[in-house]
Amino acid sequence: MPLSPGLIGESSSTSSSAMLNPPTLDTESLRPLKMLSPIDEKPKANFKGNATGQVTWMSLPRKDQLFILFIGRLVDFLQVASLQAYVFYQLKSFDDSLSSTQVARQAGLLQGCFTGAQVLTAILWGKAADASWCGRKWVLVIGLGGTAISCLGYGFATTFFWAAFWRSFGGAINGTVGIIRTMIAEITKEKKYQSRAFLLLPMSFNVAGILGPVMGGLLAEPQMTLPRIFGENAPLGFKWLQAYPFALPSLINALLLSISTLITFFFLEEASAIESHLYPSRQPSEHRVADLFTSKERKGKFDIGLHLGSRLKAFVTRSRPHDGYSQIAYDWQDTSVQMSTIEPDHQKELSEKTVPVQENRVLPFTRLWTRNVVFTLLTGAFYDFHLGAFTNIWSLFLSTPRYLSSEVQTSPSEKRSLPLLFTGGLGMPASTVGLATSILGVLGMVLQIFLYPPVQARLGTIRSFQWLLPLFPVAYFIAPYIAILPSGTQAPEPASGFLIWSGIIIVLLFQVTARTFTLPASIILLNNCSPHPSVLGTIHGLGQSVSAGFRTVGPVVGGWWYGFGLDIGMVAWGWWLTAAMSAVACLTALGMHEGSGHEIFLEGERDDDD
Repeated sequence: MPLSPGLIGESSSTSSSAMLNPPTLDTESLRPLKMLSPIDEKPKANFKGNATGQVTWMSLPRKDQLFILFIGRLVDFLQVASLQAYVFYQLKSFDDSLSSTQVARQAGLLQGCFTGAQVLTAILWGKAADASWCGRKWVLVIGLGGTAISCLGYGFATTFFWAAFWRSFGGAINGTVGIIRTMIAEITKEKKYQSRAFLLLPMSFNVAGILGPVMGGLLAEPQMTLPRIFGENAPLGFKWLQAYPFALPSLINALLLSISTLITFFFLEEASAIESHLYPSRQPSEHRVADLFTSKERKGKFDIGLHLGSRLKAFVTRSRPHDGYSQIAYDWQDTSVQMSTIEPDHQKELSEKTVPVQENRVLPFTRLWTRNVVFTLLTGAFYDFHLGAFTNIWSLFLSTPRYLSSEVQTSPSEKRSLPLLFTGGLGMPASTVGLATSILGVLGMVLQIFLYPPVQARLGTIRSFQWLLPLFPVAYFIAPYIAILPSGTQAPEPASGFLIWSGIIIVLLFQVTARTFTLPASIILLNNCSPHPSVLGTIHGLGQSVSAGFRTVGPVVGGWWYGFGLDIGMVAWGWWLTAAMSAVACLTALGMHEGSGHEIFLEGERDDDD
């Protein structure tokens, strides 16, 4: 049996001479291994770009796994996006006596329930994802499946309490966002693939932003929006739709989430198995070092989902199924068998000189808080706050009844004093709100396909993030003025006409352009601000906690600001305070820089670079 070329000085091509001479250990292989950075450019995967070396979508590693993660994030956000179109009218149906101010506050609380519950359970799901008894895959399966159940419960809720309960349940069981980000980072360790791979997250956001509001707007109260299909005498005019007019969008979301759950269960691989597939030439100790900073070692464990998925695929394609294990044998695994030809003393010497050195190299928590980490988390806090506030305020603004002329005013708070004191929204129905909100996704997709790649390649990650952030306060500042643009209809009819829709498109163009460039950049900058590979998981956990926390506070506070503005006759109050928060994010972003993921070297690590 030939000796392993990775650990024996002779290569496999000289196996005949190796059999005549006793094996000699290569001293270079006994040197401590360099710690892998979170986005490591040194390991070479089994894939290449195009002939010019430019990274394309087709050159991304493990496109099948990235596609599964994309689908999971898409349907996960779809259930959030569809809710925005009809939440105002659903809350009004719970209690007709509620004023627009009260509905605005309840809408903020309802959206905050989901992300707030995510904050409370994020650490637990993160630990489960790192544990050998669970892993990243099962966290995704449980999260997607549990969210499907919450959609079923929410669809049949008839009071605010039960609506809030099911949204809280869905958030508590949903730990998918941070896990999907982490798995994308683990699949695309080389920096050249980051701009493409991390673009999948905002792309799923935009696709869901197109489909979700339209679906929610059309399927909420379907007897009114689609009477030929769901009317009283129509083919699908079921009586339960009359009792639960807002259930249909949630049922569709539950179905899509269930399908994504099955796809994940049958075909998604655990992170460690994906890494071994991408980097089969690594030595066993290199994989153990990498596992210290990703998930616990799950290599070689039987995966019932992959086993059934393999058989299902074989049945459909009529090919021979695989053995069903989560990982097949790779070159580095064969090395451990061939090492049995080496004397036990040499094996003991190898184990003593490789693994123990790595296990002690963990950055203390007190040294984690570098200037870049602090500013990255601080900027992320304000960033997620104003994104959450905008999501709530925008849907409320579109649904709020329009300002009535002075002849029919009923409240002193409705008096106008331009350009600061004016009130009222656009008074749009749920179907039109869905259409107006879906413009976010349409613009985002166009910008991502045609504008993002060349601009990001020219500016780079940090500059595109810092330079595009100021578009947010501009969008939020001018947004309330849409309410005073000339409309083709008289109040209280829904606002419409060329100027109204032009104003909507201009505001969304500013907001979506900023989001298209800054959202993927924020993920990359968080990933690379880690001062040491050993705390990468901690950085992701902190980032997820900050993100979920401020996306919880944003809609709640934004709803209260908006409601207070309606009370004082100043609808711009909530908009302009949100603009101020986004301006603060622009200032804190100036303290950030794009890190390398390994800026602090512990004792003995620099010697490994020689």
